[in-house]
Amino acid sequence: MGTRHHSQQDVVVVGARAAGGATALLLARMGHDVVVVERSLFPSDTLSTHSISRSGVVQLARWGLLDQVLASGAPAIRQVTFHVAGESITRRVKDRAGVDHLVAPRRHVLDAIVADAARAAGADVRFGVTVTGIRQDDSGRVVGVTARDPAGDPVELDARVVVGADGLRSRVARSVGASVHEARRSDGATHYAYYAGPGWRGTEFFLGEAAFAGVFPTNNGEACIWVCSPSPHAEAIRRRAASLPEAFDEMLAEAAPELASRLRDARRTSPVRGALRLPNQVRQAFGPGWALVGDAGYHRDPITGHGISDAFRDAELLAVALDRALEGEVYETTALAGYQRQRDEALRQIFDITCALATYPPLAQFIDLQKRLSTAIEVEAASLAARPVPGERQLAVA
Repeated sequence: MGTRHHSQQDVVVVGARAAGGATALLLARMGHDVVVVERSLFPSDTLSTHSISRSGVVQLARWGLLDQVLASGAPAIRQVTFHVAGESITRRVKDRAGVDHLVAPRRHVLDAIVADAARAAGADVRFGVTVTGIRQDDSGRVVGVTARDPAGDPVELDARVVVGADGLRSRVARSVGASVHEARRSDGATHYAYYAGPGWRGTEFFLGEAAFAGVFPTNNGEACIWVCSPSPHAEAIRRRAASLPEAFDEMLAEAAPELASRLRDARRTSPVRGALRLPNQVRQAFGPGWALVGDAGYHRDPITGHGISDAFRDAELLAVALDRALEGEVYETTALAGYQRQRDEALRQIFDITCALATYPPLAQFIDLQKRLSTAIEVEAASLAARPVPGERQLAVA
């Protein structure tokens, strides 16, 4: 079959997960013609530390999606317990910035909710579509994408702007030659699995020397159990273990023996998943006719679990910038340069804390960094809560 040609869209978003779905949702609510292409067929899972910090929950509430997340069976998390050196401290989640709980929905649930909301707002969301390349004009400006639909037929989509929200290994970023502005040491490892069992007591953190483990309750009465550690240590355990589940059990018993003991009465309901040496990096965020959002533009070690909150924050910054450019209020370059500047300022403190935590400093310093992280998240949440809600008029009608 021949290539299917389409009329020009305002924006083509590549990737429909947290960052891409949210960008499309906000742009559609602001009245723009948006096509979203996603190679997966939703609902589908993805490698993710999906506990959402207060700033991310604030975004879900502001966009009118939090009730749907709770209705999906993701429990409202109202307490956080820290286990350190044989002592445990439990704190209630206080009512701040308009929310009084946290959530940790599975990604196949969360991503589908955001993508469905984007479609309901008017975005054209297409699953099973794989982008194969970027189209540029004679000046080098990006003017669209080439792709293949679920049947394997070629597709061309024209756009005033292409947004790469296609993850850490972004095809869009590679195709446009987006440079890495900042790269930090990447020596962390994260492994996790899901368990069904006795009631889960909110989010829990187990802090130890060169080890960090925890629990967060999620959908269907299950909990995600995770372990973060230096990559060399995790690699050594993986080499001597007979299997990845056996290695995970050893990591957990070492990092959080109390938790490992509790899990003897629980049932593992998933394979063990993990990643080693994920990069800490900040990429160039825009160029002629293109922009990056989410992990495509900024990635950090999972140890702080801030990826979804980062994605939601940056999706809004980008959507507002694109709205101004598409409406002719400012030049595109000016708007997108403003987006990059705001993104880089917004990520700075938590990125620095994340990189410091991922070196696994002595326990006292690790605890101090965790306190600084908590303060930084509260400041970020308050800042987001004070912003005007993009597309608020359409949200009110819906």
